[in-house]
Formats: sequence, C-alpha cells, structure tokens
Amino acid sequence: MNPPRIEHLSIEITASGIVTCTIDRPPVNALGRSLVTSLGRLCEWLESVPVEGGPRAVILAASGKCFCAGADLKERQTMSADDVKAWVPFLSGTFTRIAALPMPTVAVVQGVAAGGGMELALACDFRIAEEPAKLGLRETALAIIPGAGGTQRLPRLIGPSRAKRWILTAGMHTAAEALADGAVDRVVAAGGGIEAALDLAGAVAANGPVAIRLAKRAIDGGFDAPIEAGLEHERRCYEGVLPTEDRLEALKAFVEKRAPVFKGR
Repeated sequence: MNPPRIEHLSIEITASGIVTCTIDRPPVNALGRSLVTSLGRLCEWLESVPVEGGPRAVILAASGKCFCAGADLKERQTMSADDVKAWVPFLSGTFTRIAALPMPTVAVVQGVAAGGGMELALACDFRIAEEPAKLGLRETALAIIPGAGGTQRLPRLIGPSRAKRWILTAGMHTAAEALADGAVDRVVAAGGGIEAALDLAGAVAANGPVAIRLAKRAIDGGFDAPIEAGLEHERRCYEGVLPTEDRLEALKAFVEKRAPVFKGR
C-alpha cells in the first residue's frame, strides 16, 4: 500500500495499517483552494483502497503552531460573491467526504483550530487536543456563519445549546473547555497528540476491518433515524459481516485460545 504524493500533505503508514496524514501549509495551514483540493485527493485515495491490506484507521494531524486557522482570508478577498457561492459547497463537500470515509478518523489538534479548521476536526470521528490548543467557530465575528458543517456537526456532537454558545459568541475555547463541552474526546500534554492518536487508532486497528467499517456505517446511518429504521439499518450492516473470513477466524481463535489474525476479508 503506497500512498500518493499530495501537495501540502505528508502521508505515512504503519505496519498495522494506520495512516497518519500531516497537513503542512505554512504559516497557519489555512484552507485555500490548493489545500482543500489536496484533502479531496486524499479522500479519493482512501475511498479507493480495498479493505484487505488497506488503511484500518486514519490520523489527521498538522505541522506548526496551528492545526488549521480556517479559511485563507487573503485568497477569500480575491473572490467574487459568485466565487464564494461556489466555494462553500466545495469546501463543505470535501469535509463531508472526510466524514464519510469508511475507516475511522482521528484529528490531532495541536494548536489553533478556528472556523473551517474546527469544522475539519469535526468531520473526523474522534478529536484529541493537546493542552495548548484553542478551538472555536469564529465565523459570526466575521459576519458570516459556519458553512462547512459546523452548524450541523457540532450540535449533533455536543447538543444545540452548547453549540449555539460556541457559534453565536464566536469564542475560542481551551482544550479543557472543549473537553468539558464534549467537543473533543481527550486532552493530552503538548507534543503527546500523535502518540495518543496512535494508541486509539491501534485499538481500532486490532479489530476486524470489515466489522469496523460496517459498525461506523451503522452508527452514522442510523443516528438521526427513528429507532425502528435505525435497527433495520443495523441489521443490514450486520449482514455484511456474516460471509467474511474474519468472522470465522474470530470464532476459531476463541476456541484455540489465541489472538485472531484479521485480514479484512
């Protein structure tokens, strides 16, 4: 499994199938056209790799003092109203592709995650913040609103009242405050984000790859549905694991009192 070369992104893969993708667009990893296009190319690759031998989890990290400071405002100043009207669905659609990736994703926020940068983190399944991190949705302070999923993903994550406080005040939050509100899953010391993400991703990667993907699909697809529809969706997802070799391997390993060896088939 050889990762592609993508502008602004550094991609590494561990022997256990964990992909670490590091954003590198100095000075603040702003979301300009080139970076968002690169994130789309990353999604294209991850969507195309087969389960067997493919990535079992993805870590999205960043270099420098910012995870992502949000939109490239210098570039935005050159856009017409029509340009912006086309840009917003492009950005939002790219983040939706990240959220819909078949394998679990972990964002490591080591510095500022503001505006679109926070929305990028929200598009991941898990968020780990280092203690110096600052997180927030700043759009209303710029007389706009979050347009890449912030008004939808944050309320689903932390509830509408807390989400309104985040969005309507345009405030920035410490890692501890974000953890208390439920916007991040774990806070670690500065420099410890990647290690914590690898631990979490490793716990995921140890399990059946097909089952992990179908469990994620079951949760995401049934979350907003009535319980009856959600249970039906779960049943259909469950049917996907029945013919797999990994399911039989798990049963065999249990009988033989050993760790199973999952191959994603």
